Amino acid sequence: MTESIDNIQRYLIENPDAMPSQIATMLNVTEWQVVSMLPQEQVTLLPLLEKDSLLASLPEWGPMTTIIAVSGSVFEFKGPFPKGKYAHGYYNLITKGDGLHGHLKLDNVSAIALISKPFRGNESHSINFFGDQGEMIFKVYLGRDRQRVLLADQVVRFKALKARVSSTA
Repeated sequence: MTESIDNIQRYLIENPDAMPSQIATMLNVTEWQVVSMLPQEQVTLLPLLEKDSLLASLPEWGPMTTIIAVSGSVFEFKGPFPKGKYAHGYYNLITKGDGLHGHLKLDNVSAIALISKPFRGNESHSINFFGDQGEMIFKVYLGRDRQRVLLADQVVRFKALKARVSSTA
């Protein structure tokens, strides 16, 4: 484990632009192990007790990009994060047939990380949901306009959330 920590720290220093998922694959570690080693200015952990209020607020943020990566395949959905409600042990994403929908087993979420890390030289912010084995369950990136510029109101919301969480930690 110590060797993994040293390898992650060294890789982060030598490759500051690498994304956590890439590093995890390169070093054969979990994405959570990488995220937990990011510099403090790049990652803030959201208390799990706040996951319901976070998920309830996301539909108000506007269009975002939700990413699910499974076995090397990456699924992306661009659009508003849907409203949801609890039923039958799941947080059910509610849509009228269009857009992202599904069923989230939130009991399996062990950590939520608010990550601010440049991607391909551009400002980037995401909300990352991790499972108890360190795996990424899904992540939600802030939306961008047609010129690929982050949506300013979302950046304000994200930074306010990070600041609030950091001040209570």
